[in-house]
Amino acid sequence: MEQFKKRNTYKNKQSSMGRPVEGYVKKGMTDSHFERSEESAAFGQFRSFASILAGTLLMLLGNALAAQEAFKNSELTVTKLEKGVWVVETVDMTTMYIVEGTKRSLLIDTGTKCDSLDKIVRSITSKPLDVVVTHNHIDHAGNIRYFDTVYMHPADSTVRMGIEFHGVYRWLADGDVFDLGDRKIEIYLMPGHTPGSVVLIDKAIDACYSSDAFGSGQVWLQLLPHVSMKTYYESCVRMEKIMREQNITKIYCGHYPYLKRALGLNYIIEMRDLAKRLSEGDVSGSQPYRMPFKTDIACDKPAMAINGSAMIVYDSENIN
Repeated sequence: MEQFKKRNTYKNKQSSMGRPVEGYVKKGMTDSHFERSEESAAFGQFRSFASILAGTLLMLLGNALAAQEAFKNSELTVTKLEKGVWVVETVDMTTMYIVEGTKRSLLIDTGTKCDSLDKIVRSITSKPLDVVVTHNHIDHAGNIRYFDTVYMHPADSTVRMGIEFHGVYRWLADGDVFDLGDRKIEIYLMPGHTPGSVVLIDKAIDACYSSDAFGSGQVWLQLLPHVSMKTYYESCVRMEKIMREQNITKIYCGHYPYLKRALGLNYIIEMRDLAKRLSEGDVSGSQPYRMPFKTDIACDKPAMAINGSAMIVYDSENIN
């Protein structure tokens, strides 16, 4: 596929901020001069405050307009998130993202059970569409039956979920790029939650679509097939490096309804430190974890550890 290219090198964006010039009073001024100077300073401060307030209101208005609903039914809501990006939130708390460029569009994940998902996506974008499944769990790949071709990392072919699909899998590789025209979405392998979990980097808005690799409440590492904590720590280190080098400031996770916001670099640092500690055998502060539902791919004795906003559920009998 022409639009499916290998890794590009991106330049970091830089920004600068102006500094206000402080006022001064000339030597020899009278008291009246000082009074007028004080009045002028007070008026200047008021104008500065009014300018900041107006800017804040405009930003809030812009965010409100950007957050308008584009589609809603009994199963899901589609909301404009950023320029060319829509978040799809389902009633069972799963998440998809629709990303549109000038030439093509991309659907990231497919949710658990949504009737006529293909038609819903087509109501948002008419551009040629590719579908990426970040990992092979049913709450992210449950509706792939609506599409003829799905991209997924081959390492997740070992995750057996019994998902109905009669189409074609195309295997992702680390560094693959989806060229949407004015934006390029790059694939990075981040094993941990599953062996083939991937994140997608969108430099057009300095964002990462992380699915369950990072940020979806607790990161679950207690599921089969097992991935070691050491491997997940390496994924955290890699994610931190990508964010710093490529100026990625926002992480949009795989269960957006729980957060309703993006996560930043500090979250990844907390996750990195927690994974490192657990990988080295320090499980102090961990507590037994009770699964919210039954599944045959969970370990027998899961535990959860917390570091700030970072939470990891892991197999207490098989950390590495």
